[in-house]
Amino acid sequence: MNQKTTDFGLFIIGGGPGDPELITMKAFNVLKRAEVILYDNLSNEKLLEIAPKTCKMIYVGKQPYGKYTPQEKINELIVENAQNYQVVVRLKGGDPFIFGRGFEELIYAEARGIKCHYIPGISSMQGAGFIDVPLTHRGISESVWILTGTKKDGSLTNDLKCAMKSSATVVIYMGMKKVGEISKAYCDAGLGDMPAAIIQHATLPNQKQVVCSVQHLQESAEQAGLTYPAIIIIGNVVQAKAYANLNQAELLSA
Repeated sequence: MNQKTTDFGLFIIGGGPGDPELITMKAFNVLKRAEVILYDNLSNEKLLEIAPKTCKMIYVGKQPYGKYTPQEKINELIVENAQNYQVVVRLKGGDPFIFGRGFEELIYAEARGIKCHYIPGISSMQGAGFIDVPLTHRGISESVWILTGTKKDGSLTNDLKCAMKSSATVVIYMGMKKVGEISKAYCDAGLGDMPAAIIQHATLPNQKQVVCSVQHLQESAEQAGLTYPAIIIIGNVVQAKAYANLNQAELLSA
């Protein structure tokens, strides 16, 4: 059977929050016939086992605040391999279009005549459910505000002040180096008692987390040995299960 032209090209794939089973069937099927995989530090290496034994594996990881492969080099490798192989996978952790550079890579490759395909992954923030924290919950939070903790210039985004004024759940990526500043911003606004959580290595056996008030984020993270990469979640949804259990107990005792 002839394969469609859409079966070839560069495939930008989200590997999900960590657990290798949390990828889509579409991603799984592409990985099974990959000829080249360029993979990130945050993508689970067990996903590489899905590919054929003849598949060329290229590590282009970026250790947070440490050693990394420059983006310019990654772009060059993507183009070089996509011009020489039919099924090239750019495997990234989480979802490549949520604080990843997947879209930048797609634009770069397409500008050089490469056919690109995007296969979304489960976002890292959805790992919140693994510590019983829903990102939204009826009667508690009607929206989610997703922020990057560190902008390109290294500063804390001003959008945090806007998010704090809303009732939305605030999810902060790449915020662990700014956790003290984040905590202070909430305290300065009189919101130090807001429930907060940090989850590291979500969905994996070595998952770690803390739940506290936002004023205690930094000390709680240090005591628990939490570092990056991790997701910070701030809002009343952090206590949603406690509220639900309390309401259930009141109903049973009525």
